Amino acid sequence: MADPVLVIDNLSVQLPRGADRVHAVEGLSLAVNPGEILCVVGESGSGKSVTAQAVMGLLPKGQLTRSAGRIILEGEDISHVSMDRLRDLRGSRMAMIFQEPMTALNPVMTCGDQIDEVLSIHTDLGSDARKAKVLDIMAATGLPDVAQLFDAYPHQLSGGQRQRVMIASALVLDPALLIADEPTTALDVTTQKQILQLIRELQQRRGTGVLFITHDFGVVAEIADRVAVMRYGKLVEEGPVAEVLRRPREDYTRMLIGSVPSLEPPGRAAITGGEVALKTTALAKTYGGTSLFGKGRVVRAASDVTIEIRRGETLGIVGESGSGKSTVARCIARLIDPTSGEVRIAGVDVAKMGQGELRPYRRKVQIVFQDPYRSLNPRRTVGQSLVEGPMNFGMSRSDALRKAGDLMSLVGLKPDAIDRYPHQFSGGQRQRICIARALMMEPELLIADEAVSALDVSVQAQVLKLLDDVRKRFDLAVLFITHDLRVAAQICDRIVVMSKGEVVEQGPTAEVYAAPKHPYSRALLEAAPGRGFGFGLG
Repeated sequence: MADPVLVIDNLSVQLPRGADRVHAVEGLSLAVNPGEILCVVGESGSGKSVTAQAVMGLLPKGQLTRSAGRIILEGEDISHVSMDRLRDLRGSRMAMIFQEPMTALNPVMTCGDQIDEVLSIHTDLGSDARKAKVLDIMAATGLPDVAQLFDAYPHQLSGGQRQRVMIASALVLDPALLIADEPTTALDVTTQKQILQLIRELQQRRGTGVLFITHDFGVVAEIADRVAVMRYGKLVEEGPVAEVLRRPREDYTRMLIGSVPSLEPPGRAAITGGEVALKTTALAKTYGGTSLFGKGRVVRAASDVTIEIRRGETLGIVGESGSGKSTVARCIARLIDPTSGEVRIAGVDVAKMGQGELRPYRRKVQIVFQDPYRSLNPRRTVGQSLVEGPMNFGMSRSDALRKAGDLMSLVGLKPDAIDRYPHQFSGGQRQRICIARALMMEPELLIADEAVSALDVSVQAQVLKLLDDVRKRFDLAVLFITHDLRVAAQICDRIVVMSKGEVVEQGPTAEVYAAPKHPYSRALLEAAPGRGFGFGLG
């Protein structure tokens, strides 16, 4: 058997003094073989990404320090090599795909130039030969019109296309080791399926060893040869994918697997008698058209969207990136102005109201956004963020603080935590705070826009239960935007499927999942990862 491309031997990485534990990674030993995909799974804080950073030599100075262990790449101990040697190895012998391609790619360089940069640093090829090689690897990743995309900038590509550019950049020099750090978390299911297939195909074709970091067991089931489970920086369990997923030895592994939402909707009583909180009729949003600079490209982000939500009901909108889900949500909240159609909140059409007229209706609609790290002002305490809205509508500071304490308890946090800052909370706790902030306004409609997509499966399950609990407690209408069909199955009474700005199907969740009528709905359900291992199938 061939020697491993990567050996991690008794690795320990120390956290700064005053952290919640001594080590981010402690006593970790792993190996990745040629042509193998090893998936490392665990919750936030388990040490997965720190392990990847340690291998690549990217540990932030002054914050994380490798205190013990060796890292061996193709027989070479790279634990103590110089920065110049590490730069030589990065791209040529080892490469990394990051979670968010929009922040990993340089916004002022064309996609072709960013891939070409790897070749210009690590090879002696001329410009024509480099361009030919770049076009070849772009084509190999399944990008369309590669000659045109070579000169395109990252913002001109979709999320899936940007991730393909990242993969092309990582694989252009056929590295022995590829590290993929949550590369599909932000992608919709169909794009995710394509990216997973692409990584598997390229890895098999080139014999690359892959260290794949994820918290999604559906992805693990889809792509892994072996699985390593980490918790609090230590290795909990390791073995072949079938063995770990079907016969997990450790309680922690069983808990993680048990937290994966099912694709089978639970029995939920139909909501029929509640007051209509929201009704849109022929809602449309169009970008572009004629401007000062002439006629531009017209994009119909949403077209003829007609939906209705009653108090006490959760309506889900699912679809790929670019399907119009978030556009509809922002039109409803009047964060953007609809081009045409009606948006009736409590029976009143707010679609064409001016900002002054909208003020009384602002509190009726509240949003919980996708990223809890960017949703809260880092310079303000949690309490200041919670009381701001009610005080703007006339509530006294003392009453607002009392209410903030009550809602912090409701979402499972200590009332005295309102004096702390956002960075002192985990991602799941921050999302709970964002839910509390929305409830401070006593809304009639709560919009959750990908509110759990960035969370670990165990934390995700807790936040979903919280959303369902507050829906019942406050008789809220909930508009739940997501690309995760398993999550939608568990929380939504009814489902709206959108594609290219249009509603292609809607109905009770159980009916749509059991017998989808539209080909697009069927394609989405079939793309859900992990079905072969029963993930999402009850």
